[in-house]
Amino acid sequence: MAFLWAVACLALASTVSGCGVPAIQPSVHYSERIINGQDAVSGSWPWQVSLQSRWGSHFCGGSLINENWVVTAAHCEFNPYSHVVVLGEYDHNSNTESTQVKTVARAITHPSWDPYNINNDIALLKLSSPAQLGRRVSPVCLAPANVALPTNLQCVTTGWGRTNTNSQALAARLQQVTLPLISQSECMQHWGNRITNAMLCAGGEKYVSSPQGDSGGPLVYQDGNIWTLIGIVSWGNSNCNVRVPAVYTRVSQFRNWIDSTVAQG
Repeated sequence: MAFLWAVACLALASTVSGCGVPAIQPSVHYSERIINGQDAVSGSWPWQVSLQSRWGSHFCGGSLINENWVVTAAHCEFNPYSHVVVLGEYDHNSNTESTQVKTVARAITHPSWDPYNINNDIALLKLSSPAQLGRRVSPVCLAPANVALPTNLQCVTTGWGRTNTNSQALAARLQQVTLPLISQSECMQHWGNRITNAMLCAGGEKYVSSPQGDSGGPLVYQDGNIWTLIGIVSWGNSNCNVRVPAVYTRVSQFRNWIDSTVAQG
C-alpha cells in the first residue's frame, strides 16, 4: 500500500513539475474562424496569469514559466509597488475562484527594450514567493533558442482583452483564439520595416488578431501533448482590425536571456 502511495505521489510530482501539459484539457478547434474568440475551458490554460493593480483591475497578461517566474511584455510596465500577479484566475467577475495573488520581488525589463519601436518587448517578473503548482496553476514550456517555426503553424493565444471592436470593455472570462503564424515577408506587407527578427506575426485576413488588453499574454502551439510558448502578445492594430496580423515578441530570440536571468535569481 505504501509503495502504491509513493508511486502515485511520484506520478503527481512529475506531472506538476513538468511544463506545457494542462491537467484540465483545453478545447481547441483549429478549423474555427471565430472573430472575437471563445470562452476557454476553465483552468485549461494553467500558465495564464493576470497582471492587476492592487485594487483588482486587470491590465495585461503573462505566462508562468516556473514556480518563481512569469514572462510578460515590457510595454506592460509592471510596477512591483502597485501591481500584483494573479494565478489560477478564469472569470474576473467571480468571487469563488481559488486564485493565488502574488507580489513581485523583481521586475526585469530586457536591456535592449526599445519603447519607441516596440522592439525586444519582453520582461521577467520574479514572484515574492513560489506559486503553488497544481491542476489550475502550472508552467508553460519555452521555445528553444532560435527554433525554426513553419509558416501556417496553428497556434492559440489567450487573454481577457477586448472582444468587441466597438467597446473598450474587457472580457470577464478568459478567451482563446486559434490562428496561424504568417511569414515575416507577409507580415512586412502590412507593417513594413517595423518588423524585426525579435518579432513574429500571426492572424490577419480571415483570422483574428489579439485584441487590446491581451498584451503580455501567451502565443502557444501544441507538439504532441506539450504546449510551448513561442510568442508574447506585443502590438498590432489599435482598433483590433481582424484583417491585420498581430505582432508577438519572438520568445526563442530571448531564450538565452531568460535562462541566464532565471539562473541568476
